Amino acid sequence: MALLDSEFGKKETRTVGNGLQSLFLIIFTLASITAMGARLAHLQVVDGKKYSERAQSNRIRVIPKQPERGNIFDRNGKLLATTRYPRSVYLWPMTHTKSGWDEKIGPRLSKILNMPQEEIEQKLEEAGPNSSTLVRIARDLSMEEVTALKEYQHELPNVEIHTEAVRSYPHKHELAHLLGYTRELTAEQLKNRKSEGYRLGDVIGQMGVEKAFEQHLRGEWGGQEVEVDGRGRPLKTLGEVQAKQGKDLHLTIDLDVQKAAEKALGGRNGSIVVMNPNNGSVLAMVSHPTFDPNVFSKHKPNPKELRNILAGEGYPLVNRALSAFPPASTFKIVTTAAGLESGKYKSNLILPTYGSLNIGGVTFGEWNHAGFGPLGWNGAMAMSSDTFFYQIGRGIGGQILIDWTRKFGFGQKTGFEFTTEESRGLVPDEKWTLRALKMPWTIGHTINMTIGQGALLTTPLQVARMFAVPANGGYLVQPHLFKDNEDAKKWRKSVGMKPETVKILQDGLRKVITEGTAKAMNSPTIPPMAGKTGTAEAWRKGIKENHTWFGGYAPASKPEILVVSFVEHSGGGGGSVAAPMALQIMEDYFQRKYPGKYKKPEVKEVKTN
Repeated sequence: MALLDSEFGKKETRTVGNGLQSLFLIIFTLASITAMGARLAHLQVVDGKKYSERAQSNRIRVIPKQPERGNIFDRNGKLLATTRYPRSVYLWPMTHTKSGWDEKIGPRLSKILNMPQEEIEQKLEEAGPNSSTLVRIARDLSMEEVTALKEYQHELPNVEIHTEAVRSYPHKHELAHLLGYTRELTAEQLKNRKSEGYRLGDVIGQMGVEKAFEQHLRGEWGGQEVEVDGRGRPLKTLGEVQAKQGKDLHLTIDLDVQKAAEKALGGRNGSIVVMNPNNGSVLAMVSHPTFDPNVFSKHKPNPKELRNILAGEGYPLVNRALSAFPPASTFKIVTTAAGLESGKYKSNLILPTYGSLNIGGVTFGEWNHAGFGPLGWNGAMAMSSDTFFYQIGRGIGGQILIDWTRKFGFGQKTGFEFTTEESRGLVPDEKWTLRALKMPWTIGHTINMTIGQGALLTTPLQVARMFAVPANGGYLVQPHLFKDNEDAKKWRKSVGMKPETVKILQDGLRKVITEGTAKAMNSPTIPPMAGKTGTAEAWRKGIKENHTWFGGYAPASKPEILVVSFVEHSGGGGGSVAAPMALQIMEDYFQRKYPGKYKKPEVKEVKTN
């Protein structure tokens, strides 16, 4: 009994489960279950799509297929630009995050491609580690590089070689400024054009036809969806979208005329533009110095070649056909039109010419330092008399001359497709002199402008447009490269000259050839032509070296072809330097088009010792 009393009389020492503890445990358990349920619900309902896509991206990968650019043809269907199919190396973006990249894969790949590992990694990082699309690391692989990649393929998991379309220019430097070139997008270009569907590694037209007609030539990407296993090995193709080739492009260019112009210009710095004066279709456009656009299609261009193009002597990338220079005496076409249309001078005008004239206290000389005696409009054009045209400018004043300069299309872009490359040139006026020279317009500015000097600047393409006005009977044409079947009248508009003015211009330009400064062009090897020479004062490195010009069209009575030749810092005169180039081109054109109709040019024998 005492024992029982002692057992039951002990104080209770158990505390677990007493009081509020059991209640707390129940609440805590329920809260944890609720939180876990909520998290699971969030993962499934809210983030389910994201994680599903991530899992899918690890299982399904996209192998992109770059589109081929459209081919470019001349007006007769001759191929000017096409596609070749070199091999390129691609990586999956997650490759460099896996073990072994820094020790084996990266260094090996860098050595084979002769490419810094940091540059490879930068391309992969730009795509993002979760990207399911292959990233091109290098293109246009050499056979040695392909062989090395295959030899070490066991050390290069997730490295793939595919063929792709790369631009090719079979005529190389002969059409460089005209066709331009393509090159991989820069980081800045990619940022600005992602919304247009461009992607990392894409190529884009950087100048010329390639840039102007980018959307026409580009095409659309395609690719394959491939299911892979846990090690990234393809299991099966799930689907394929064929890449869509860009549209072919037919230009107004005549390859034979282009080659003739290239040959005529030779190694001289300058430009030649050949045009149909009736509708503005450009048959040839040459600029020197030139370059080989295929250099930019290479993954690793020769550094010396690239340096010579980008920063070489004479700036080879500059298209001189679209760059501005003083037009010299070719501009006397505009001065004649302004004088006649002003109403201040009659068609039968005769003026004395002088060795020089003092106007506004400044002496303005005649180019032959003697004058030519009394001359009318046609004689003044034929002999290119400066003092005759000084008097016309003094009589009509600066504003009328400026107005007619603009009517002939100067000081504005021509409408030619290379909008970002074409210079507007400069038609100076009083606003310009006040801003640039801090002085009002003077009679001296007018006098200089009458002969195409002073601040007046024009491009060879604009000068060709000017010559087309008398050639086609008074219409300003829009130069263009896109070949179509539109009526010529849709490409031109009247400048508003009287028929009498047009006739005087035509007769004067014809007389330049028969009696004037370009008599060497009066040749039986071509039909009768009309034209005008020009010699512009210019300086280079402190030495006076003239620019020379010639513009002309033939046949004079019903023109088919117009040629403007310009030589930069050539020295000499337009009749002796630039005119023979135009003759050479016209001989080639008319001999091919009308075989046997005109006397063939004599081939001079070269004597050798």
